[in-house]
Amino acid sequence: MARDEGLEEILRGDLGDMSGLTEKAMFGGWAWLLDGNLLCAARDDGMLARIGKDRDGWALDMPCVVPMISRGRRMQGWVRAGPSAFGDDALRRKLVDAALAFVR
Repeated sequence: MARDEGLEEILRGDLGDMSGLTEKAMFGGWAWLLDGNLLCAARDDGMLARIGKDRDGWALDMPCVVPMISRGRRMQGWVRAGPSAFGDDALRRKLVDAALAFVR
């Protein structure tokens, strides 16, 4: 899976330079961790956000947001936002904020 460098730059801008934030290659894309805990990722098929098990219902009701599937298995608490979702600044920010709240 190829990386989406444009989405990576957008997420870098959203996340800023907060303390404890690191980046690394994961999920066939580029991931961000907060104090060593997975937070979100950018891939060529969308943005992944870890918003927590039983906290993702509101996100899954949004257009172009679906459960994250890995190796044919649904990853509880993770969502994948497609281009129309991560391209919406307000929705992307809401997903990032939810991921930060969960991971913290």
